[in-house]
Amino acid sequence: MAGGRAWRGRVLMAALLLTGAAACTSADSDSPADHAAERRTARAAPAVLAALRDAERATERAGSARVRSTTTLGPDATMTSTGTLAWRDGLTGALALTYTGGGVAATLAELGSTSTQARYLPDAYYTRVGEAFAAKAGGRHWIRYGWDDLADLGDASGARLAAQIREAAPHRAVALLLASGDVRLVGTEPVRGEPATHYTGSAQPAGLPGQTVDLWIAGDGLLVKKAERSGTVIQTAYYDDYGLRVSVQPPPARDTQDFKDLVRPGRN
Repeated sequence: MAGGRAWRGRVLMAALLLTGAAACTSADSDSPADHAAERRTARAAPAVLAALRDAERATERAGSARVRSTTTLGPDATMTSTGTLAWRDGLTGALALTYTGGGVAATLAELGSTSTQARYLPDAYYTRVGEAFAAKAGGRHWIRYGWDDLADLGDASGARLAAQIREAAPHRAVALLLASGDVRLVGTEPVRGEPATHYTGSAQPAGLPGQTVDLWIAGDGLLVKKAERSGTVIQTAYYDDYGLRVSVQPPPARDTQDFKDLVRPGRN
């Protein structure tokens, strides 16, 4: 039994570390803290709120974008990710991830996964694992994590992970800042050589105390840069090529192992 729990924990850790998109943003609109923040936000400058609401709508309507991000998980890991995401009919997309440092990078090196891929589809997401991990997964190199399977784990970890991943669309970061208690305008700053308007605020989403959110909005109302910090977790992401076509297919079934089979009782 202990061996089975350890294996399940390792598979879940691989899921968390190989997702790439889920590092910070988490807008839990039902949390009491968020409702209190929404009440405080009513005192923010009306022009600031109007501009951010316009940015949220414009970014949501765009439906897709190219994403480049850098994430630091304290001393445990640093990683970069590049790829595309779409969010009109549930989150879809594909990212390439590279772990560049930290203690977890060494653990992932043992699993052959310092560089990997992640694919997001409406019913599940997939991570590609290295040879050492694949040897424990029937020789298959992709693990499928169904959203419903994660939610049915029997504790909160899987459901929380699923919610974080599915909230990775950039307009959700704008929604999170709108729910902040102290959202304010910083000023105009260049982002990759183009002018953008910088906004900042703090948030208290579930499980992420003391989170700060900074957003840069371009002249067309689209989010072009996001910086989030919660304790030692820091993520900076850039978005461009809004509206591009994103086509993602599941990996070959013959090379895919289902997460729920890996963590079934008795497995070690």
